[in-house]
Amino acid sequence: MATVITPTKSVAVNPLKQSQPLGAALAFLGLKGTMPLFHGSQGCTAFAKVMLVRHFREAIPLSTTAMTETTTILGGEDNVQTALLTLLVKAKPEIIGLCTTGLTETRGDDMHGILKTIKQRYPELADLPIVFVSTPDFKGALQDGYAAAVQGIVQTIPEAGDLIEDQVTILPSSAFSPGDVEEIKEIVEAFGLKPIVVPDLSLSLDGHLNEGDYSATTTGGTSLEDLRRVGASAFTLALGESMRGAADILMQRFGTEYQVFPRVTGLSAVDELMVRLSLVSDRSVPEKYRRQRTQLQDAMLDTHFYFGRKRIAIALEPDLLYATSCFLQEMGAEIQAAVTTTKSPILQEVPTEFVKIGDLEDLEELAVGADLLITNSQGSRVSKKLGIPLYRRGLPIYDRLGNGHFSSVGYKGTTALLFNIGNILLEEEELKNKH
Repeated sequence: MATVITPTKSVAVNPLKQSQPLGAALAFLGLKGTMPLFHGSQGCTAFAKVMLVRHFREAIPLSTTAMTETTTILGGEDNVQTALLTLLVKAKPEIIGLCTTGLTETRGDDMHGILKTIKQRYPELADLPIVFVSTPDFKGALQDGYAAAVQGIVQTIPEAGDLIEDQVTILPSSAFSPGDVEEIKEIVEAFGLKPIVVPDLSLSLDGHLNEGDYSATTTGGTSLEDLRRVGASAFTLALGESMRGAADILMQRFGTEYQVFPRVTGLSAVDELMVRLSLVSDRSVPEKYRRQRTQLQDAMLDTHFYFGRKRIAIALEPDLLYATSCFLQEMGAEIQAAVTTTKSPILQEVPTEFVKIGDLEDLEELAVGADLLITNSQGSRVSKKLGIPLYRRGLPIYDRLGNGHFSSVGYKGTTALLFNIGNILLEEEELKNKH
């Protein structure tokens, strides 16, 4: 069991974490016809928008209440009202995801009261689903904001209905890329089940050209109709420890049983998913995945020479840190350093002596002598300074292409991840042998 070390310094040097509002926006971007709305200054929204555009290389719909010095002092109710009415007319969203920022959280706006008053004042807003999420910048990180948004979605929109025995709800955490979500959906559908993914980034940020006119809102993702049918699902798959809260809400509201899968990367972890899907569907594992399992086993045999006793330093969000470190440890690698962004129960299960909540300066200090760094693109300076190769993982990745397409889940995705990291270790070993 790892010891979690909280930060003692009062400044972040070369920050690792991204903000809660950005995480919440990412979750809302997985819903069709949605407009994420930041209740804060224009700068807060612009920063998040630029970060997401650089990572996904897609158009990102994101709006703001445009708070100023004056409105911050006098109160932001008028700004929220103006923003909602403007979006209703110009963007015509099916859903609005309203997120607070550090500015408005510090002021202490009564957002529930403000929204109630605005809806009473303007009946045209009464039927528009507005999901409010408290996401202060000054605490937590991207994973917390994403999880809070998913909890807000499942608390607000799903409705009770007659049980649909072959329908399952999938709650992927912020650790899952659009490519990951697509792979999970294919696996679930192969068992004859109908998945509803909340949120479904594979339909919105997967990098596709849309036919028709420009849309101010998200053009793909989980539809409002599907969200309302979530209450009729027979089972919930919570992918990532941070999704436990959302799965628990569905159980309390509709009695839907669930299972949390802390990771679906690695042979044993994917085996566990296959067993659960077989039980839920009352079907055996399809031959396609039996073959993919043997391919993964062969890949593990081919690559274990290059992973054995390698020292790896990792800096990622908690769910992704856990999944990555467990996978590497199973391959015989040693987790020399583990740095993360925020507190989570899963951190105690990371296979290392301690996990530090900190920044990339902490990673730089702890990674001396490591064979490989794993973090986002912000770690490239650390990689160059220490002379250690970097495998880019997490968000943001702005110096590599195809971030929305790559998958590292399931047997197939695990095999791809194995070869990608293995090739870096192999290349580094070849360079050392030449010198």
